[in-house]
Amino acid sequence: MERVLVIVPTYNERDNLPSIAARLRAAVPEAHLLVADDASPDGTGEVADALAAVDDHVHVLHRPAKQGLGAAYIAGFRWGIAEGFDVLVEMDADGSHRPEELPSLLAALDDGADLVIGSRWVPGGRVVNWPASRELLSRGANLYTRIMLGLPVRDATAGFRAYRAATLEKIGLDDVQSQGYCFQVDLTWRTARHGLRIVEVPITFEDRTAGTSKMSRAIVAEALWRVTAWGLAGLPSRLRRRHRR
Repeated sequence: MERVLVIVPTYNERDNLPSIAARLRAAVPEAHLLVADDASPDGTGEVADALAAVDDHVHVLHRPAKQGLGAAYIAGFRWGIAEGFDVLVEMDADGSHRPEELPSLLAALDDGADLVIGSRWVPGGRVVNWPASRELLSRGANLYTRIMLGLPVRDATAGFRAYRAATLEKIGLDDVQSQGYCFQVDLTWRTARHGLRIVEVPITFEDRTAGTSKMSRAIVAEALWRVTAWGLAGLPSRLRRRHRR
């Protein structure tokens, strides 16, 4: 059986972490959980340590400071690959990603996918408790990404996803500097450019009920300028491929 590691980055998530950990362990008992905590001042790291002390499937990666979502995931990927895990999963700590839906992502990997994205915007996917402005932003960002990068993916910004370790090793992580939404787009684009198989499965995304969102204007702005720059840089090669057809 393949070894599965679920990476959950945290910053001030002490109220959410115990519930998420319990739900994950119930939904996929064989999976391991790695909490990557960015020195949360609210004591999230200590809560994670207490969970790990009573469950050998829970691990904690204490990071020295708040360094961003992308950096936290890359640190978690490297830890998981070094520990011999075959599958690396991204999942939020705030409850917006339902651990009970993880089996459907893992099943798609078993069917031959290299990256599986839990998608809000494919048939069967949906969002709960989101204001119309947030849904418009997400749908618009994904449409813009598909146009600029030519990605055959409807939810490239999604944060609930499962990678094969071999996929991450093939696409390379050494030069990834993007964060937030843009980090997800970056790794999706790298996977597509390597000719690997990306599958989207529908999920229900529910807005957090405790704690505060980490979304900011800076995260949105980074995604906009990076996707634009990548799209313009890759435009000549896409036009050449289209011409050859």
